[in-house]
Amino acid sequence: MTEVLFYHLESASLDQVLPGLLEKTLERGWRAVVRASSRERVEALDSHLWTYRDESFLPHGASGDGAGQPVWITDDDEAPNAPQILFLVDGASADPAALNDLERCVMIFDGRDEDAVADARRFWTASKSAGHDATYWKQSPQGRWEKQGQG
Repeated sequence: MTEVLFYHLESASLDQVLPGLLEKTLERGWRAVVRASSRERVEALDSHLWTYRDESFLPHGASGDGAGQPVWITDDDEAPNAPQILFLVDGASADPAALNDLERCVMIFDGRDEDAVADARRFWTASKSAGHDATYWKQSPQGRWEKQGQG
C-alpha cells in the first residue's frame, strides 16, 4: 500500500512549497519524480529548482538529461531514477494502480482552482479504491503542513 498525500495550497504557491518538500525527500535518502502537466511547466520547474535559494543546491534533471539524478522532472510517466516518491503538480495525474512500487505519492493542488480541487477529489476516491492510504494536508498560518483528514 502506498501513502497518497494531498497537499492543499491556499496562500503559498507551488514554487514556494515544492523545493522544501524535495529537500525533505532527499534528507530521507529517497529519489523523487515530479510530474507536471506540460513540457513548459517542466522547463519552468527545472529553472526554478536551480535558483530558488542562493544557499542551497537541489540536484535534479529533466526529461532528456540527468536520468541518474535524485530528482527527475517530467511531463509523462517516465521514472528513470527508480523513485520512492512521486509528486503530481499543476494538474498532472497518475493511475492509482501504478503507484504500488512507491512509498508515497504527493498531489499538490491549488485550492483556489475549482478544477484542481475536483481533480484532487477524483484522485482521492480512485486512490482509496485502489487500496492506498490517503491523507489530506493543509498549511497552517505559520506555513507548517498539518494533517486535516484521513481516508
